[in-house]
Amino acid sequence: MPKFASTDVLDGSLNIVRGATRMVAVSGQPASYAAADAGRLAEASLASDDFTLAAGDISGRKVTVAARAGLPVIAAGTADHVALLDAATSRLLYVTTCPAQALVAGGTVSIASWSIEIGAPV
Repeated sequence: MPKFASTDVLDGSLNIVRGATRMVAVSGQPASYAAADAGRLAEASLASDDFTLAAGDISGRKVTVAARAGLPVIAAGTADHVALLDAATSRLLYVTTCPAQALVAGGTVSIASWSIEIGAPV
């Protein structure tokens, strides 16, 4: 018998991610909200319209995070991860890798749009 998950179930997880209010570029994978906040090299504020829910590219559902251009670099370092944070609850919601880029304080950086996909059960 095949497996099934309602889009409501898949979207439930993605809607938690959509609660992120900050996106930060960091060096290395942060293990907590505090680590991501303290280690941020650049950041952008997020709102609900920065996230788009849709059918997954392979199966299931995905949420796409909007691109951000010209973000001020607040600390020098090599950004190789992007983290989504919920500032109201001090939660680290999601971390992904990104192409490593050396950042210089006072400069700017852009983060391309990216997606999180939850596949349909198989």
